[in-house]
Amino acid sequence: MRPSDWLHVRLGRALAPLTVRYGEPLRFAGTDLPRPRRLRVPTRHGAVPVLVHRPPAAPATGAGAYVHLHGGAFLMRHVRMDDWWCRYVAATAEVVTVAVDFAVAPRATYPVAQEQCHDVAAWVAGEGAAVLGTDPTRVAVGGFSSGGGLAASVCLQARDLGSFAPALQVLGVPALDIAAEPAHRPGMISPELRALVRRVYFPDAARRVEPYASPLRATTLAGLPPAVVLTAERDTLREEGDRYAARLAAEGLLAWHDTTPGVDHYFLTEDPARARVTMARTAAEIARHCAA
Repeated sequence: MRPSDWLHVRLGRALAPLTVRYGEPLRFAGTDLPRPRRLRVPTRHGAVPVLVHRPPAAPATGAGAYVHLHGGAFLMRHVRMDDWWCRYVAATAEVVTVAVDFAVAPRATYPVAQEQCHDVAAWVAGEGAAVLGTDPTRVAVGGFSSGGGLAASVCLQARDLGSFAPALQVLGVPALDIAAEPAHRPGMISPELRALVRRVYFPDAARRVEPYASPLRATTLAGLPPAVVLTAERDTLREEGDRYAARLAAEGLLAWHDTTPGVDHYFLTEDPARARVTMARTAAEIARHCAA
């Protein structure tokens, strides 16, 4: 990691709560939910904070759960980044949402975030079910951007370890192949950003090809949960998402694949009118697979 990388990442992380507002136009539901409950969940890398939204309509016991992993290129630690989405899912799908405040670079490097996210999701599907009042067999995992890649990694880990069986994975504009050379075309996810992520969070080049780092490189996707894969027409990461969706479809595991036309990486914010349809269909899939 270069000295300038350290400064760049630390500054971006410090400013994130003040500058990240991309989801504000998308607060279509859940704004009336109370402040989330704060918990700390044990993982192999120490306790990880989570924020829990419980919709009033959810039953006291046996509710479905959705574990959400925010984006930020493994560099930005801002668990409230996708608060609008967690509230929307809680209110619309009527499931308990758990937003994970996992560690990021430069404090952590691969595979810390991947393993923390897996351990939190496994806790929700295990002993945490009694704490949350949820059904351990109805746990979905999802995320946007790097969080989408983390969600795919969690599902691969859960399958390989036999730790739990996710009911659904929601992969929004996911980063699924860290080892690949990024496309050289205009876009929000630039080659320079990908190079920074590699240097700072994935410094060991040999490990970037591991499936938990780059889920697209998994030998087989058999045994994974059904998936919703959301991509954006002009996004640099679109090809990764489309290829993963095709592989899931070949295994009979694709619940829904949708590409928002004419937009870049912030695919929902760039077209809020269409976002209503995308968000409603995604929440319906979460409800179908997870709701009590």
